[in-house]
Amino acid sequence: MVRVGIGYDAHRLVDGRPLILGGVRIDHPRGLEGHSDGDALLHALTDALLGAVAAPDIGALFPPGDAEWKGAESRLFLERALVIVGERGYRVSSIDVVVIAEAPKLAPHWPAIREHLSKLLGIEPAAVGLKATTADGMGFTGRGEGIAVQAVVTVST
Repeated sequence: MVRVGIGYDAHRLVDGRPLILGGVRIDHPRGLEGHSDGDALLHALTDALLGAVAAPDIGALFPPGDAEWKGAESRLFLERALVIVGERGYRVSSIDVVVIAEAPKLAPHWPAIREHLSKLLGIEPAAVGLKATTADGMGFTGRGEGIAVQAVVTVST
């Protein structure tokens, strides 16, 4: 059986924080605000995994006000979601991610992010789709105030 999940996350860009996307630190003057490390890519991917198996979402499992998750690496959320996926009899088949941001340019970072995600998820790098787009100056992403991410995953038995 094949199931599909979708996830979305967005965070404000702020001074004084590193920019982390897909578990990879990216050189940029601002980073993503968040209770954890703010990795919107891993957050969207975690929600997509949880949605694919009809599990509670990331906010229910890791409440943003919970001191336990203050500054946590987002890979911990993803790893827990993978356990839940496995407990329900599924494994990840493929992922597809779109990052919406005016800056930085992400194409140079795709190889490192793809490799990191494939290892975390236990899938081949060829099963990791990564894309970036801008919002052409519209909305919070277009004004450079934040970054948004959409993720789709397929899981199968």
